[in-house]
Amino acid sequence: MTRFRVAILGLAVALGTLAWALPATAHQSHAMPATINVTAYDIGFKLSAKSAPSGIVIFKVKNTGHLQHDFMIDGRKTPLLAGGKSNTLRVTLKKGSYPYKCTVPGHAAAGMKGVFVVK
Repeated sequence: MTRFRVAILGLAVALGTLAWALPATAHQSHAMPATINVTAYDIGFKLSAKSAPSGIVIFKVKNTGHLQHDFMIDGRKTPLLAGGKSNTLRVTLKKGSYPYKCTVPGHAAAGMKGVFVVK
């Protein structure tokens, strides 16, 4: 009978520890991704927000200009987008500063660049 009580107590402690740890883990893994609307125009970017919390960030990029543009951040980029076209870029970012730019030659130098901050 004593072994049974010890086993039940051990199981209760293990389940209590697991129940305590799960909400924090579940919160982190199921956090809603941040969505940033990016408007590319001739020649610049307008972002709906300049920062987001760490985790998944979804950049919804729309080219409202006449020239082709893309959007690059953290080594990932959209395809070249003609005027009126859109594309979505999903990136997992840690805390820090992330430069972004258009990779079409001359566009970043003309102002199609910036820094996105992850908190």
